[in-house]
Amino acid sequence: VSTQSTGGTTIKEALAQWEQKAGEKAAEAEEIKLLCQIPSIEKMDASLSTLTNCKKLSLSTNAIEKITNLNGLKSLKILSLGRNNIKSFSGLEPVGDTLEELWISYNLIEKMKGIGVLKKLKVLFMSNNQVKDWSEVQKLSELPCLVDMNMVNNPIEEKHSADATWRPEIEKKLVKLKKLDGIPIVRQDEEEED
Repeated sequence: VSTQSTGGTTIKEALAQWEQKAGEKAAEAEEIKLLCQIPSIEKMDASLSTLTNCKKLSLSTNAIEKITNLNGLKSLKILSLGRNNIKSFSGLEPVGDTLEELWISYNLIEKMKGIGVLKKLKVLFMSNNQVKDWSEVQKLSELPCLVDMNMVNNPIEEKHSADATWRPEIEKKLVKLKKLDGIPIVRQDEEEED
């Protein structure tokens, strides 16, 4: 496998620049921001595996197409991947037991397959994606801790907000949700569902 860069910034290069600016070792840092790299980061490469202490990783506003190489990120709680070219949730398995917030707005996600591995996920920001079907939204019920979700400007939200069925349907499908699209959910009867 060729490791030659295709013209994009590699994670390794971005981390070296980050270390210079931050004056600390990336492997020891709890928060790392590699946003808006010029040229853009195109791949989440194996250099990410060195970030064992990282709790918040920001890779937004790049040109990443796939979620990969999260294996070493044992402490990761917040992953920010907004404004990339990501088409699916596959690749999240290594952070399934730690990730609490996923910020993945302004991507190309249509299917929710793979999201169910995030057993601790509380917050999902995925506005401006391509989700079209209720069957995909229903997969979010596999997330036992999800309390805050933003899905504005997905085709399904636009269609059902127009006919005022979006919020009532989500409230029925995702009974633990406390906030939808930035607005708290007020339930008439706070009955616990088993």
